[in-house]
Amino acid sequence: MEAGKEHMELGDKKSYAGIPQAEFVDDVDSYMARPENSNFEEVLKKLDSQHGKYKFMEYNLQSKKKRLQNQVPELKRSLTMIEKLENQKEEFETQFLLSEQVFAKAKVPPTNNVCLWLGANVMLEYTLEDAKKLLTQNINMAEKNLSFVNHDLDFLRDQFTTTEVNMARVYNWDVKRRQALAAQSK
Repeated sequence: MEAGKEHMELGDKKSYAGIPQAEFVDDVDSYMARPENSNFEEVLKKLDSQHGKYKFMEYNLQSKKKRLQNQVPELKRSLTMIEKLENQKEEFETQFLLSEQVFAKAKVPPTNNVCLWLGANVMLEYTLEDAKKLLTQNINMAEKNLSFVNHDLDFLRDQFTTTEVNMARVYNWDVKRRQALAAQSK
């Protein structure tokens, strides 16, 4: 998580995921005078490609956000169950989810251990105290990552706007340039 600490110090203008910041084209004439911008159509293609990359990043961040938004309540439910097991002194009957829409009944004796799914078909046994610590850490990390994703989505919206404005400004620059050439040739 050292990388997260490093990004936290970057301030509000930067992205936690390292999303490149779009350059705002303030002076279109000097921008188009750059050697790499000699061809108007190539400049527009480059800006359009940049816009497409931002859209792809947005799709990935939206997917990550949805996954995290589903993960946090699931972790909290697991933590609630651990707390119930800690307080339970007698055997009780419950239902648990076997698979989607399939439940089973079980009698649960008082216990000091619980098994947690860690993902990738891995399950480990923990003491209730260790399981509670792990779930609490995972909840905190998921909520923190969700805030990073939300920050990056806001940052991306700014990059979309900047790129779209740049495209419009370059296009309008070319229209004026063509009009000026047409006026000169008359």
